[in-house]
Amino acid sequence: MKPPARQPQGFGPVAPAARARWRARAGWVLTFFVLACLGLPGLTCAADRLLSFHNDGVGKASDEMARFHQEMLEDNPSELWEARGEQLWRTAAGPLKADLTGCDLGLGAGVVPGAFARLPRWFADARQVMDLEQRLVWCMTQQQGLTRAEAEQDHFGNGPQRSRLEALSAWIAGQSKGLPMQAGIGHPEEQRLLALGERMFRYRAGSHDFACATCHSGDHRRVRLQEVPNLTDPADARQAWTSWPAYRISQGELRTMQYRLADCLRQQRLPEAVYGSELITALSMYLAHQAEGGIVTAPGLKR
Repeated sequence: MKPPARQPQGFGPVAPAARARWRARAGWVLTFFVLACLGLPGLTCAADRLLSFHNDGVGKASDEMARFHQEMLEDNPSELWEARGEQLWRTAAGPLKADLTGCDLGLGAGVVPGAFARLPRWFADARQVMDLEQRLVWCMTQQQGLTRAEAEQDHFGNGPQRSRLEALSAWIAGQSKGLPMQAGIGHPEEQRLLALGERMFRYRAGSHDFACATCHSGDHRRVRLQEVPNLTDPADARQAWTSWPAYRISQGELRTMQYRLADCLRQQRLPEAVYGSELITALSMYLAHQAEGGIVTAPGLKR
């Protein structure tokens, strides 16, 4: 990882003021409940009602979100990214005017069905453990003649700025739908990254002393109204990992696991992760190993 060249949006001078506001609110709420516990007239009943309203409201909101999610799944917008990804796979590009149909994703040159379910994995030609996006970048440089910077350009889409890598990832992942996850852990480098990924998952750092495990190592935890998966539980890990890449309703974009992990690190207030870095690959290896045997449902649909 390397420190970002500039302060990310939402950091810097704004943060202390925001913390002060939350301290004031937290102090008011704490005072309210202390008084309620002392049994002052009317406040105990009010506190009970407030908690009941909150719990009931969260439950109803979660049910509504689940129904909305199911309705959206029937017409998942990720299909648009899949169609574009297949076209990009077969379209000649770069200085060498070549397509990607000769790209070896691990099962042989041009073999796409089932490849995503076996990633990340060791690639002898690159002498590196790679996830899907890293492998696509490698194929673009080797077969199409692009530089790494050119291949990684616009790796995360933003409105009219469309990402080739997100579209390709969506289509390739979709070609493994219904197959079980079987990420490689036989090669020494795969085992090294698996150990590094688990260490990073539990590593606490940053201004908030957060780790991935802070949110994702217990049952029934929430961020706002959304339940977060317990990634130390294989059942939760299978459901989470196998549904990425996924269309994010709140962003109107299809996102990959590279994006998801980088965004998690951002929310932990850690330095910006380098796209395609070993750190991200290691975390992906750990999560893929946790999801071993899960059935691929990607591209999925997320809040």
